[in-house]
Amino acid sequence: MTLPNKQWRRVLLMLVLLLAAWQLAGAGWIHAKAMLAQHLLARAWEHTREEGVPHKPWPWADTWPAARLQAPALGADYHVLAGTSGQALAFGPGLHEAFDGSAERWTVIAGHRDTHFRFLQALQPGMTLRLEDIAGRVRHFRVVAIRVVDSRVETLQPPASGADGLLLVTCYPFDSWQTNGPLRYVVEAQPSPAARRPVRDSGDG
Repeated sequence: MTLPNKQWRRVLLMLVLLLAAWQLAGAGWIHAKAMLAQHLLARAWEHTREEGVPHKPWPWADTWPAARLQAPALGADYHVLAGTSGQALAFGPGLHEAFDGSAERWTVIAGHRDTHFRFLQALQPGMTLRLEDIAGRVRHFRVVAIRVVDSRVETLQPPASGADGLLLVTCYPFDSWQTNGPLRYVVEAQPSPAARRPVRDSGDG
């Protein structure tokens, strides 16, 4: 698919801004990178949905948008990357390789507490989450539990019962200056009754 010159200039401008942000130091860097990346991810997501094959957000990326996660009540809307490597999580939430929602597996998505997954602290039981995959399948989930897990004493695994659930995971506490701490903030959601049959979204993504 060939993009018009105007769109290419826009993409190149975004890349220049992203590279310029690379030079920033301190805590502001990760926020700038996350914000700029989401613009490029949105474009890659559109092409992925249109053509049905993964599109990288920039040429040297080792990941691509694999899903779209929304929390309508909070106005949260993020493109989820394939994989949970440190590089992927720097640009957006990451879809766990082993728990990607296929074959009736649970879906596990991780993200940084100070950027993309900061909204998790505002989620409450009963709230709805919307997850769309690259095939256009849309699933709705209802938040049923929120807990803090100590990774030193508990292995973070999806519950043994209840297929097709969703776990959102980030570090905890949200306002801590410590990085790579042992605590994890875990949001568990189950398919909502109205979404037992995933449907293909007719929207433009």
